[in-house]
Amino acid sequence: MKIKDYISGDSFLWALVLILAIFSFLPVYSASSNLAYLNGGEGNTLKYVIKHFAHLVLGLGIAYTFHKIPYNYFKGLSFIMLPIVILLLIFTAFQGTEMDGANASRWIQIPIVGVGFQTSTLAAVVLMVWVARYLNAMREKVIEFKKSLLPLWLPVGLILALILPSNFSTTAILFLMVLLVCFIGGYPWKYLLAIVGSGLLVLTLFIITAKAFPDAFPNRVDTWVSRIESFSGDGTSDSEYQVDKAKTAIATGYVWGQGPGKSQQKHFLPQSSSDFIYAIIIEEFGLIGGAVVLLVYMLVLFRLVVIANKADTIFGTLLVIGVGFPIVLQALINMAVAVNLFPVTGQTLPLISSGGTSIWMTCMAIGIILSVSAKRQAIKAQETPEEELNPLDVLSEAL
Repeated sequence: MKIKDYISGDSFLWALVLILAIFSFLPVYSASSNLAYLNGGEGNTLKYVIKHFAHLVLGLGIAYTFHKIPYNYFKGLSFIMLPIVILLLIFTAFQGTEMDGANASRWIQIPIVGVGFQTSTLAAVVLMVWVARYLNAMREKVIEFKKSLLPLWLPVGLILALILPSNFSTTAILFLMVLLVCFIGGYPWKYLLAIVGSGLLVLTLFIITAKAFPDAFPNRVDTWVSRIESFSGDGTSDSEYQVDKAKTAIATGYVWGQGPGKSQQKHFLPQSSSDFIYAIIIEEFGLIGGAVVLLVYMLVLFRLVVIANKADTIFGTLLVIGVGFPIVLQALINMAVAVNLFPVTGQTLPLISSGGTSIWMTCMAIGIILSVSAKRQAIKAQETPEEELNPLDVLSEAL
């Protein structure tokens, strides 16, 4: 039996995911050393590597499971999951647990196993599937703004409003992706402009409210302002600390890097195994290593465009864009923050940074994308019997 007998979907994308996953062990093992010494630790990084390994194995299992589900089934699943994730976000906002210093209202603790889970990442995937489902249902109808408010913009607005107080960057990415999918799905651009204006108005009102009632949203707006000031060079020493250490790590990496495990800044850089892991990668693997990582994510984007273009339905196309593009955008934001091209956001590097929720939800999205490409492969196989396939045709189809 061949591997291809067990997995389906885009082989190139599978390979890229595995490359990122396997490579991640080197920077995670190195960067987690600072965590190993926290709170009187003995410096044992092995448990962090084992934990990362467990997260990846479960994540790849999620990707495998979801890529076996016909992607049309996700329409019904989004209908079931949407109210569930809304309830989870509400519960998280009031019962959130602090995780390694992260904002308390981002996390919940999974009973029995005691594992932390960031509900906004699950909500993002479910919401994008919901938006793709709606636009697919309206593809042959005239979209009216008033009639789209309840089935489309009410769920979008509610989920974004629940995520915003604790995680502005995720809210912004999700809002941008919703607008992109709606635009590609044929939603009238003049209505989208009205939605953008409404979103800016809501954000302004939230900032004013948070300033007027600081106890309701403690430190959130102040944190945003501090990060923007730090990015512009006007921040306090505390707000600039992470960026300065990341710059130092990058500056000492030069072209070829210090070598695997030889980073010095990992001992001083907070979140070096998650938010700022790209700085550690450049320090240890140099400019070449950082460029290769960037290239891999660009190849992922290329495969997403190919899969979306070849999808057999508009729902498949919108699904790939909706759940796939945020992965690449999140990676670009993470790398931009590390090299000080963007304010600090708290976004991890997909499939490389440590953190179970990020890995699992990224793998879920990858599984959904692979399900779309698997359907295309099945249709192609029915149209052209295997014995008639020409190697050049196979190469052309892969590209």
